[in-house]
Amino acid sequence: MEPNAPPLGFLLHDVARLLRRRFERNARGSGLTRSQWQVLAYLANNQGINQSGLADLLEIEPVTLGRIIDRLEARGFIERHPHPSDRRAWLLHLTSAAHPKLSQLRRLGNVTRGEALADIPEADTEHLLKTLQALKANLTDACESPAGQKRASHG
Repeated sequence: MEPNAPPLGFLLHDVARLLRRRFERNARGSGLTRSQWQVLAYLANNQGINQSGLADLLEIEPVTLGRIIDRLEARGFIERHPHPSDRRAWLLHLTSAAHPKLSQLRRLGNVTRGEALADIPEADTEHLLKTLQALKANLTDACESPAGQKRASHG
């Protein structure tokens, strides 16, 4: 590693922040906020999840998520269905009106990703993605074990 290279965590944070900022600029005029886009994207992959579970996935407070869901429900993108065995819980589902927005989200994501990866050879991009997946797997495992305990590598 280069002697003046920024620490990994700082670099990853900066790249993620810039990706979010650029996506927000690309999505300006779409009628949705980044947090609303994020809820739709996560819900698309977790249909029928309850609000608490979705808040955990998004790492936001349930009250904050509740306000976002209220707005998305008012716009006809999300429906709440009663939980079959828990009267206090609601299961979340996308409506058919959300699907064109999700297609728009994917297009905007592809544009943003293309901007981020401009002039980077495809082989380097593939290596980067594999490395990031390995980092995620390593850190997921590490988060599930006591601090300082070494885990098997995913190498």
